[in-house]
Amino acid sequence: MFTTEAIAAPAEGAPLGAATIERREVGPQDVLIDVAYCGICHTDIHHVRGEWGPQPYPLVPGHEIVGTVSAVGAEVTRFSPGDRVGVGCMVRSCGDCASCEAGQEQDCAGMVGTYAGTDADGTITQGGYAGKIVVGQNFVLRVPENLDPAGAAPLLCAGVTMYSPLRRYGAGPGKKVAVLGLGGLGHVGVKLAVAMGAEVTVLSQTLKKLEDGQRLGAAHYHATSDADAIAGLAGRFDLLISTVTAAPDVATLLSLLAPGGTLVNVGLPGEPLVLPAFSLVMGRKTLAGSLFGGIAETQEMLDFCAAHDVTADVEVITPDAVNTAYERVLASDVRYRFVIDTGSLS
Repeated sequence: MFTTEAIAAPAEGAPLGAATIERREVGPQDVLIDVAYCGICHTDIHHVRGEWGPQPYPLVPGHEIVGTVSAVGAEVTRFSPGDRVGVGCMVRSCGDCASCEAGQEQDCAGMVGTYAGTDADGTITQGGYAGKIVVGQNFVLRVPENLDPAGAAPLLCAGVTMYSPLRRYGAGPGKKVAVLGLGGLGHVGVKLAVAMGAEVTVLSQTLKKLEDGQRLGAAHYHATSDADAIAGLAGRFDLLISTVTAAPDVATLLSLLAPGGTLVNVGLPGEPLVLPAFSLVMGRKTLAGSLFGGIAETQEMLDFCAAHDVTADVEVITPDAVNTAYERVLASDVRYRFVIDTGSLS
């Protein structure tokens, strides 16, 4: 074992602070990464505050990690010291089930999260708000050199979370795609859908981010608080992706779909979704959920972003600003993703 500096939550409801944590030694299949940047995801806040059940404190969050390989195990063939790499939401799966064999490791019953998960040796995984991390080579991604590393960090979660349903449900030329919510997830989704060639509409509570939506490439922008404007969009979209954390009006969103259209929920509201059956069956509409993507799809997403110059809009902060950043995320006071300069921990 060796130690590294980190930012950890010592207990539920307690502020995050400086900590020293242990990492396992580099095994034959492992990659040692010097972490340069780590994005702040709303999921981190849920875990730190115990909002998704009891957590194994002290807890180091962070699953939007970009850094540089500093050492590799004797059996590692995919990476070398000096490579720019990333780590997303998971660091292990069983490798043998149907999901793993299909490249959908995120669906594996044995999937281990980058933090707050139980690793094969029984230890609790600790995330990327740290100076160093050790990860098996099969869960390390190659981050193209032309991507800004800070802007690329959120792609490891927000990016693939949006890319996966966009690809799965055919976003592209001739398709009309709506993104509900212009936040950390939504703004990346707009960029990706535009790069895929779709006609993109932003649906947001108000028009205060209208100029941002247009800058990101959206062809249309509507306020969900304007009932007449929303009613005028009935039957318009082939695909609508909801990124919001408040329970959406599912019936209204389904009414915006063209026949055969799909509503995908990637946000995680605390309240149950209400689904009137007629809203779903009339027009053969589909309500789907999506988490993030498998390793191969995440690499595909990174390569796509490199080819189309897509990164997240970020505000880079120092490690001592994490608690303030959490409060600002909850107040929707960031455009559009905080990224921690974890390299300064060393």
